[in-house]
Amino acid sequence: MPQARDSDRTSAALQADARFRAIHTRDANADDTFFYSVATTGVYCRPSCGARRARSEHVRFHESAEAAARAGFRPCKRCRPDEPPPAERRAAEVAALCRLIEDSAELLTLDVLAAHTGTSPGHVQRMFKSVTGVTPRAYAAAHRASRARGELTRQRTVTDALYDAGYGSSGRFYAESTARLGMTPSQFRGGGAGDEIRFAVGQCSLGAILVAATVRGICAISLGNEPAPLVRELEARFPHARLLGADAEFERLVGLVVGLVDDPKLGTRLPLDIRGTAFQERVWSALSAVPVGTTLSYTELAKLVGAPRAVRAVAHACAENPLAVAIPCHRVVRLDGSSSGYRWGIERKRALQARERG
Repeated sequence: MPQARDSDRTSAALQADARFRAIHTRDANADDTFFYSVATTGVYCRPSCGARRARSEHVRFHESAEAAARAGFRPCKRCRPDEPPPAERRAAEVAALCRLIEDSAELLTLDVLAAHTGTSPGHVQRMFKSVTGVTPRAYAAAHRASRARGELTRQRTVTDALYDAGYGSSGRFYAESTARLGMTPSQFRGGGAGDEIRFAVGQCSLGAILVAATVRGICAISLGNEPAPLVRELEARFPHARLLGADAEFERLVGLVVGLVDDPKLGTRLPLDIRGTAFQERVWSALSAVPVGTTLSYTELAKLVGAPRAVRAVAHACAENPLAVAIPCHRVVRLDGSSSGYRWGIERKRALQARERG
C-alpha cells in the first residue's frame, strides 16, 4: 500500500509539472484539458491565457470550467474560459461572415465586415484567412463565380446569368470570367465548346493515370485501373471541348505529376486550373496547406474551413476533388485515424499515406 500511495503522489506531481509547463508556454493544445485558478485574483483561466503569470503557490487546477466556478472563482475576461474555445469562436464568426458575403448582392468591403463583427478591418482579414485560407475578397469572388456557373447552365442568355449571379456590370464579369470559369462564358455554357484541353494517359505506380490541362494549368489528375474510363470521365466533364494529345512540353508536365504520385514527399508546385464551388475551393485550399506526412479528420477539416457542422459537405467536397495528389484529399481520415472514402480507391489512399510517412 505505501508503494501505491507513493506512485499516486509521483503521478500527481508529474501531472502538475506538465500543467505548469502548459501555463508557462501558454499552450493552446492544453485548452479545455484543464483550467487553473489564481487565489490572489479570484479568477480562473485557460492554459493559453495571455494574462500575467501567477506564482505557483497561488495556482489551483480544475478539471472543468464548472468545477472552477463551483470553487468560487469567476471567469477571466481575457480568455473567457466559460465560453467556447477561441478557435471555435473564430470559426463561428467566419462562418457568419461567409453567410453574409453569400447573401449580399454586392461585394462587401472589409469595413462593412468589420462593422458586422465589431472589430477592425485588419483583424477581419487575418481571422478570415487563418480559418478559410483565403481573403474575404477572394472568397466573395469565388462564390460569385460559383453562382455564375449555375446561372450559365440555367439562363437563356449570358447577360441574364451575369446579373443573376450578382455582377453589377458585364465588363467586370467578362474581365473575371476566363480566370474564374477556365474558359469564356459562352464556352462554359457549351460544355467547353471551342476550348482546348490537352491530355495524356499512361501508367504510374498506382495504376492508370490521366493528366489534363487548359492553358491556365492542370484541370484533372485521375487514377484508375484502366485508361479508357478515365478518358470517358474527362469527355463527360467537357463534352464539347477540343481534346488534344500530348506534346513534348506537356509530357514533361505529366512526368512531374507521375513523380508526385510515386513520391509525394518530394512535393512540387504544379500550375493548377481549379474549378469548384466557393465551398469546395475553401476545402481544397485548406487541404493544400496540410503538411506532407500528416493527416486530419473530416471533423477537423470542417472546423478549419469555418463550418464545424458541415462535416458531410466537407467529405463531399473531398470526393469531388478532380486533382488527385495535387490537392491532397488522401490526407483526410476518420476520427479514429482509419482511411475511408477516396475517389480513386481506398487502397490508393493508403498507399499515398504510407509513402508520405515513409
